Amino acid sequence: MNLEEYSSYDAVGLADLVRRGEIRPAELWALAAQAVETVNPKLNAVLELFSARIEGLDEASIPEGPFRGVPFLMKDVGAAEAGRKQECGSRMLAGIVAEEDWELMRRFRAAGLVNIGRTACPEFGLTFTTESVHSGITCNPWDTGRIAGGSSGGAGAMVAAGAVPMAHANDGGGSTRIPAAINGLVGLKCSRGRVSLGPNFSDLSEFLVSEFAVTRTVRDTAALLDAVQGGAPGEPFLMQAPARSYLDELADPPRKLKIAYAPGTWLGQPIDPEPGDAVRRTAALCESLGHDVEEAAPEINAEAFVESFGSLWSIALVANVEAISRLTQRPITSDFLEKITLVIYEFGKAKSSTAYAEAIAAVDQFARTLGNFFEQYDLLLTPTLAKETPATGLYGLDRDGSDFPGWLAEAIAVIPWTPMANLCGTPAISLPLAMSQDGLPLGMHFMAGMGDEATLLGLAGALEEADPWIQRRPAVRVEA
Repeated sequence: MNLEEYSSYDAVGLADLVRRGEIRPAELWALAAQAVETVNPKLNAVLELFSARIEGLDEASIPEGPFRGVPFLMKDVGAAEAGRKQECGSRMLAGIVAEEDWELMRRFRAAGLVNIGRTACPEFGLTFTTESVHSGITCNPWDTGRIAGGSSGGAGAMVAAGAVPMAHANDGGGSTRIPAAINGLVGLKCSRGRVSLGPNFSDLSEFLVSEFAVTRTVRDTAALLDAVQGGAPGEPFLMQAPARSYLDELADPPRKLKIAYAPGTWLGQPIDPEPGDAVRRTAALCESLGHDVEEAAPEINAEAFVESFGSLWSIALVANVEAISRLTQRPITSDFLEKITLVIYEFGKAKSSTAYAEAIAAVDQFARTLGNFFEQYDLLLTPTLAKETPATGLYGLDRDGSDFPGWLAEAIAVIPWTPMANLCGTPAISLPLAMSQDGLPLGMHFMAGMGDEATLLGLAGALEEADPWIQRRPAVRVEA
């Protein structure tokens, strides 16, 4: 098998080759390493390739899971592997090694996935572009002058470039869905409690974050969710298991759905013409598949939404940064933190306990509003981003002249929809259903009611079949 053949398979396909004895796991790892070494100089998406593991791992030690032998990459923040660096894109954590596996890492391993390296992220995953002082700029494989998205930009760039079929990602405001949209991938943000944050966390970043992955195909997303979903001891949120496997949901056409679509935004932000037009085309595609589609959106108080999101996010950062400072004995200064990170830290430090309680109360109301909306509609369709993929150098954290409210307003202007699912805990998915006139992916964003990943994936599978995206290729991709 050469690199071109290797990169044409998704993870389910590679695992099937291993299962049938047509290729050995070690051959896949060698191909993946070669693929990373081919594209990474142009993308700066992988911080560390585990060459010794690739060369020395005993195939017999790989569990007989659904993805046995498939190469995988872990993000530099979130779910960790014991004995491996996790620096969270920050000089403050430079050289720090994880002491224990997260529950999700255990489940990835039990599924047969082999972690071959570590992907880049912005400092602490705080923004939607993967640019940091510590790790540099991660570039978009479709156009290296554009951002790869964030905070799972390293994962998105490597999967889009064909180095691995899927990679670990997480999402605290869109950090899985945004790079999926920008890189032409499938990005699922799961319901709160669907995937464990154990063993040490229950409500990471004040319950905003969801851990999972980016993939190239819906069946990979479904099969991986089957493999890793479910709680662990001590979980505060216990999500009911689906009636049947998510992969089985793809076998049958979805039931007739009532889908709302919003070509604009409910946060009062302008939207570029191309994402708006793409949403209308996607709505028409859904209607052609037999679903009822109408223009509608939940009524959300934009000012309260932005204020509460900013309060919870900044207060969580204060706790995290101070814990890291105690761990590393490094001071909370510009020698170790980026400029906007410090701005967010100081903003959160000044917040009162009353402001925190008010933010929680506001989130409760958003969740009720969204819940009532999903009593009327099965799904809500929006663009994933309100703008075409930005250039690098505009939204990084190490720049002057911005207070936190101003910086957050800039971010919300680009990603007005994705944070809602994080605040309310609901599932959402970005699908690569459109392309811009410049030849860049435009992600389409579907949200569902709490716990309803099955409906999201069922429709996603039908849309993938109706308008396939797997043959689209970025400019930077592994070669034969």
